[in-house]
Amino acid sequence: MAKITGRIIDQRSGETIEARVQVLSSGGQFLHPPEAILKVGPGVPFFYCAGHFTLDAPRGLTQILVERGTEYVPTRLTLDVAKRGTTAIDITLERWSDLGERGWHPGNTHIHYDEKEQRPDERLRLDPRVEDLRMTAISILTRRDLPYASNKYPPGLLTDFTSAHHHVECGEESRHNQTPWEFGYGHIMMLRLREIVEPISRGILVDELDPDYPPLCYACDEAHRQGGIVIWCHNGQGMEAPVATALGKLDAFNLFDPYWMDPEYDLWYAMLNCGFKLPASTGSDWFVCSANRVYAYTGGPFHYDDWVSALQAGRTFITNGPALTLTVNEQLPGATIQTDVGSPLTVDVRWQSHYAVQRVELIWNGQVVETLQIPQGATVGALTAEVSARSDGWLAARLSSQVRDSFYQPLFAHTSPVYITTGIQAPEVADAARFFDQAIDGALNWVQQRGKFRNAQQRQEVLALFKEGQAVYQTLRSV
Repeated sequence: MAKITGRIIDQRSGETIEARVQVLSSGGQFLHPPEAILKVGPGVPFFYCAGHFTLDAPRGLTQILVERGTEYVPTRLTLDVAKRGTTAIDITLERWSDLGERGWHPGNTHIHYDEKEQRPDERLRLDPRVEDLRMTAISILTRRDLPYASNKYPPGLLTDFTSAHHHVECGEESRHNQTPWEFGYGHIMMLRLREIVEPISRGILVDELDPDYPPLCYACDEAHRQGGIVIWCHNGQGMEAPVATALGKLDAFNLFDPYWMDPEYDLWYAMLNCGFKLPASTGSDWFVCSANRVYAYTGGPFHYDDWVSALQAGRTFITNGPALTLTVNEQLPGATIQTDVGSPLTVDVRWQSHYAVQRVELIWNGQVVETLQIPQGATVGALTAEVSARSDGWLAARLSSQVRDSFYQPLFAHTSPVYITTGIQAPEVADAARFFDQAIDGALNWVQQRGKFRNAQQRQEVLALFKEGQAVYQTLRSV
């Protein structure tokens, strides 16, 4: 048996860097060091490498694939391994983009390690670096007595895992489900916490007799009192999502965590159509099981507080690879443009990607108003358009491709909106408000008829909260 030793090098700096590595023997066997941390999730198998690796390999042609994050070009090479001895290689990775130099910095806002993870410290040291993330947030969470591995970390900055280039923190995912696998009130992710917000879970996620109380909005309030931020998880699944949105409890809205699922846009688009400003965010949920990341624009070097402020302001795009930027009248996502009805809006959409992009779309109030189809695909391009401001509303860009990454996920990217104010309410408002009004009716019925509470006061509190949110939609649908 021979050995392969490898060193992974950043082309620009010459420094040794972390990456994920796949080695396939001549017979197609996945080879890895015996104690390596392995990638979690679907798609191509990889082991995590801290910069150097050594492994045993049989003789013959051996294929090696090395990846780091989404801004580096994957490197492929083939070795002819002898029967004995050691083959030493240096593997150089180069960037196809460096968004950080343009003020865009990637983060993952939703990660937790499950009860089967045996080496969370080693994984957490590698995850942010292998994925080339500037901000990484794992979470404390509760489901019955399951010993989630990420629960060992205290809330706040994790100094043992943080460096000048990688901010790592522990937040909290606060949850409520009707059953262990169905959403009830929903899930929220809370970041920048100083202490745990109790309860972490409620209802059946704790035990059969635990009350469906308190609502998640109370956790949102406590997180904000601590100076934290709140991100709704799982694209609005959960009966409390429209309530929390209407009452201004949310700082951002996670889509596609852990991966793309059509039609993922609908709830978010409907909330935007109601006039709520909800920045786009994303994460990978259980482990880093997808390449999902949210880029926030600070305009300069990465500083955590600036990154959080940019996320809250909506200067973001979400992606599993492609870089996507949008300006409307030279304003970035998150901006509000006041103009007259009928005034032209100049829109510029640009993208860059390692994998080929096949479709780019401009969205006005949830409807596609411009499309660029590229059947053969393109790794760089632009879409420019002039859109008439016919009412209040929002503009955003999205792209997609059937080309898949190494997690076997189709490519996607989506910007947060630019908001347009004309003084004329959009016709889409009434339909969206009606949808959420009816949805909250169903939630109220569940709270009244099926919810478990320790006393009548708890039930009345939740009913009053949901009715307060419903009143916002009832006002919108009647205007």
